[in-house]
Amino acid sequence: MERLTSQKCAPCEGGVQPLTRDKAAELLEQLPFWKLDEKAAEITRTFIFKDFYETMAFVNAVAWIANQEGHHPDMEVGYSRCVVRYSTHAISGLSRNDFICAAKVNALIGVGEETG
Repeated sequence: MERLTSQKCAPCEGGVQPLTRDKAAELLEQLPFWKLDEKAAEITRTFIFKDFYETMAFVNAVAWIANQEGHHPDMEVGYSRCVVRYSTHAISGLSRNDFICAAKVNALIGVGEETG
């Protein structure tokens, strides 16, 4: 199986079904610390940092990934934390793009995918 971090997001204009809960749960196994919401429509992770500067550096790095992939998260930013949420708005649920981007965000802080 190809690692999520080596994949690229595919344009999503709608017209496709969101991932099933089972498929989302399967992909989530490759993403340490991310959580699936009750409706299986969103994945979320909270990142904690030592100060505002580190938080903002992280936010800017996530923005860079989002622009490279053409897939953008919702983020809540505070002094020493950032909550990152992925969902594919065009389909009102999760797509593979959400998991690809989440894996790349994990890689920013040195949390890799399971190898196997």
